[in-house]
Amino acid sequence: MPHRSRVLACAATAAALTLSACSSAAPAPADGGPTVVTFWSSLRGTQPVVDAFNATHTEIQVDLEVTPTGTGGTNAKLSNATRAGNAPDVATLEYNALPAFALDSAVLDVTDRVDEEFRTALLPQAWDQTTFDGRVYAIPLDIEPMVLFYRRDLLEQHGIAVPTTWAEFEQAARDLKAAAPDVRLTTFFTNSAPHLAGLADQAGGRWFSTEGGRWNLDFTDPGTTRVAGYWQRLADEDLVQVAPGSSQQWNAAINNGSVATYIDGAWAAAALMRSAPDGAGTWAVAPLPQWDPAQPRVGVKGGSVFTVGSGSAHPDEAMEFIRWMVTDPAAFQARLSSGASSQYPAAPGLVGVADEGFDRSYFGGQDIYALFREEAAKVPEGWVWGPRMTATNQLIQEGLARIRYDGTVVESLAQAQEESLPDMRALGLAVASR
Repeated sequence: MPHRSRVLACAATAAALTLSACSSAAPAPADGGPTVVTFWSSLRGTQPVVDAFNATHTEIQVDLEVTPTGTGGTNAKLSNATRAGNAPDVATLEYNALPAFALDSAVLDVTDRVDEEFRTALLPQAWDQTTFDGRVYAIPLDIEPMVLFYRRDLLEQHGIAVPTTWAEFEQAARDLKAAAPDVRLTTFFTNSAPHLAGLADQAGGRWFSTEGGRWNLDFTDPGTTRVAGYWQRLADEDLVQVAPGSSQQWNAAINNGSVATYIDGAWAAAALMRSAPDGAGTWAVAPLPQWDPAQPRVGVKGGSVFTVGSGSAHPDEAMEFIRWMVTDPAAFQARLSSGASSQYPAAPGLVGVADEGFDRSYFGGQDIYALFREEAAKVPEGWVWGPRMTATNQLIQEGLARIRYDGTVVESLAQAQEESLPDMRALGLAVASR
């Protein structure tokens, strides 16, 4: 991604955000004792991972702190701790949060600690979102291709085939509403800008770029506008449920059969199992519908990375731990042992481990990881997250919450783009919008 790290570095200087190289609060090893690496994570299944590492490593031990979920949890805690000089050696972030922490010089540039063997062990699409102008600021754990979860029984009951294109999806929504007036094909989430971003990415959208040494914003490019108009039409004609994801309204619909499909990243298979435990045997997984089947593309939704704190006293040991977490089969087996994960690993060599460790019974014995593998190969390279996605996402979601009565998806995106500019300029960033 040309110029991106230069943009980040220059912006940090201009905004006076560069942090001094303070040491972290990691405990110093006792004479002859192991080095203790502090680790903050909100990911499910992390405790078994840490336990497995500590049981098999004598020179490094990991001290885990389970942090709150959500941008107001781990991200805020990590940001405050970094400024106070007591951040952990290793932390988990979502992909879209990384540019902000890199901009604030809160995470270490680990480029020189990523050798060619390590780089080739992970998918290039995953590295793409952690590498700025050839400099690596985080290590990918997973990459989550978007897929279509569907109620096999409901579609079969009403004679509706699983849609393979977005045109078929729209027709299926019409047919299902006609056959079952109280049932909708899926939900358009009003509280998830990253969900909309994944759909836009599939259609060729690019919200941010850094050409010309500046941040360029375009939330209404042709691909995004196509997606926005499509979902606006389905919402206007009451062909889909419009609701916040993970809300009581959505959970009720998933459990009582008034929504027949669910679009999300591969990780959501386990989330669905938790949200709708009585749906075992009725749900299945299909590829995301395509705009052009001859040129299949799939966006991503979700995914996590591991960072080394810029003030870490033990960066080499931190990287050894991270490398083990993302490439060693024992690490992924430990994560799956909690029964709470369906992540698609960024390391292709671990997909078999994930497949073997995942309980297929909920999805009627379907080999969902075989499908995930096929879909991950369709993820394009080149998506860039903005430098302040927490604020940008909030702006988009404020507009999406009003699309049924005051505004449209396109208007929400255009307004969010306009309102993102002053904040970015205030940080000293060179910014342009299209």
